[in-house]
Order: sequence, then C-alpha cells, then structure tokens
Amino acid sequence: MGFQGQNRVAVITGASSGIGEAIAYGMAEAGFRLALGARRKERLEQVAQQIAERWKTEVYIAELDVTRRESAEAFVKGVVGHFQQVNILVNNAGLARGTAHVAEVTDETDWQEMLETNVMGVLRMTRLFLPHIQTSSSGHIINIGSIAGHEAYAGGSVYCGSKFAVRAITDALRQELLGQPIRVSTIDPGMVETEFSVVRYHGDKSKADAVYAGMQPLTASDIADCVVYTATRPQHVNIDMIVVKPTDQAGAGKVARHPVQE
Repeated sequence: MGFQGQNRVAVITGASSGIGEAIAYGMAEAGFRLALGARRKERLEQVAQQIAERWKTEVYIAELDVTRRESAEAFVKGVVGHFQQVNILVNNAGLARGTAHVAEVTDETDWQEMLETNVMGVLRMTRLFLPHIQTSSSGHIINIGSIAGHEAYAGGSVYCGSKFAVRAITDALRQELLGQPIRVSTIDPGMVETEFSVVRYHGDKSKADAVYAGMQPLTASDIADCVVYTATRPQHVNIDMIVVKPTDQAGAGKVARHPVQE
C-alpha cells in the first residue's frame, strides 16, 4: 500500500506543457505541494491557477532554463526559500531536435541544445537540489527518460545518446546514494502525443501529426500516472524503472498503424 503526498514538496522541471504539466496535475491531486519551473512563465501561471482552483494545494512557480546555470541556481534558491524543504525532484525538462543523420549535419546547434537540456540539465538540477533532498527523510529523484535510452535508431543519434546518458546517470546516482533515504527512478516512455514531435520537426505540425497517424499513442496523463505511482510507493520500495509504450508500439520504429476511419 502506498502513501499520498502528505504535504511533501515536489519540484517539476519543464512543467509548462505536455508531460510536465500532466505530472503537476497528478502530483497536486495526490496531495503534494509543488514547485514548477519552465522557460514559459506565462504558461506556468495558467497551470498554477488551474491547480489552485481544483486542488487548493500550494504552488510556487518561477522561470527556469535548465541549460543556464544562473537560472537553475536562482530557481533552486527561490524554491528552498519558499518551502524550506524539498522532497522530490522530477527531472522532466527535455527535447528532441531534428532527425538528420550525423553525416548530414553542418550546424551543431540542435545537438548542443539536446545535450545541454537532456544531459547537463538533469545533472545540474540534481546537483543543486540534492543537498536539500538529503535533509529529507523521504527523498526521491525521478528522471523522465525514453525508450530511446534503450534502443537507438537512425536519425536519433544525439537524442538517443542523451537518453542513454539519463539512464546511466540514474543508475549511477542510485548507487552513489545507497544507504541514504533517497529513492532514484526513471520513467521511460515510448510514443507520447505532446508538443514533442512539433519541437523535433522545428514547428512543422504536418510532420508531427504524421508520427502518430493510424495508431493510438500514449498521452501525457499516462506518463503522469506512472510518476505518481512511483512517487507514492512506501519509502522502502524503489521503482527503479518503468518502461511504458502504447499497445500499438513494440519498439523504436516498430509501430502498428491502422486504417483511418472516415
């Protein structure tokens, strides 16, 4: 039997939309107080308003760019100053950019953004929050990975590499914190229909829509359910990893597509 939020503080990065937004709603419903960070503060304000109206839980929001150390440091200072405690960190901020093969790339901007966000962002936020989580008797770090961290595919070399890194960081961190009351988990989704593909295709919605054509992808709420379940197990139970895919997906590029009903 698990437990609910019990007024503990959960930090969620990339919380302005998609999976991060859904996690915020799920954790609010479970009784957590929330600290939400993202680059789009105006979207965070909308999320916080909906949470306050529906669940009456305390929400702290602030602009956060995990690729900038000064932004991350300011966010952590603000969260700790507001709550005086941190129990859970959900490293959700992440993205994919482009599908070009390595030999085709002449501009490394997309590579740099993925590595800075998906790898350095996870490391940076973990490092900064860890001293505060270590003072908690019920700490937890939950990283949002991907099946791309288990199975590479052409056109995804850097994105896959970044998610393989997240899995390695998660496993190493669990060993580094062994013996402390801190759990370390990763949630690794397959195809989830959010802004993810729109971002990957640099705003080309037609290409993004084609990714999910003829199949039923996961929703952001499906991933939020996994996070809430993982976060609310008894303290002696650590969910190391959840790999979750749509029924229509068996692996990267292995998708069952059905005729679209007119």
